[in-house]
Amino acid sequence: MQNYLVNELSEISLSMFRKNFFGIYHGSISARTEQNKFIINKKNAIFDRINENSLVELYSKKDYRWNDASIDAHIHLGVYTNISEAKYACYAMPPYTIAYSLNHNNIIPKDYFGLTLIGKTNIYDPKQFEDWYERADVEIHRYFTEKSTNIMVIKGYGVFAYDRDIHSMAKNVALIENTCRVLLLSKDEKQL
Repeated sequence: MQNYLVNELSEISLSMFRKNFFGIYHGSISARTEQNKFIINKKNAIFDRINENSLVELYSKKDYRWNDASIDAHIHLGVYTNISEAKYACYAMPPYTIAYSLNHNNIIPKDYFGLTLIGKTNIYDPKQFEDWYERADVEIHRYFTEKSTNIMVIKGYGVFAYDRDIHSMAKNVALIENTCRVLLLSKDEKQL
């Protein structure tokens, strides 16, 4: 594995874990290494200690290594296969964003950074969770291409994002989370 990619994934993963965007074993982060290869966390990865042993390199053709990979590996493959500019991808569960998504269809920022850097964001409703993982790989990459966006907020599930730059990807997740936190806190303030 390429050391600089392992270091980048480890650094961003730790930061996102500290922000509560990843759980102990929940979430995923990856980097494309070649046209048909990518590195992703293993299913037993702990996100505050990502290293070479907690990552696996996968080819687009599934083999035995897929058994160790994150449950989200097929979603990451769908993004990398269908979106040529995707270099990094992640699935995160920022708590304020998930909470906000349960009762809203859009995120309309009222804070400066959310408004100027992210803007209005649609919340995707998967309708049912029973077969979500069977549909997710197709629905996520299709949403990205149809909406011309690189961040997807999924009602009750979390955020899937990709970018050419790992720091930009993490920043977008953080901006969405901060916006949802501000919206939820300002709503509570009005009720007092």
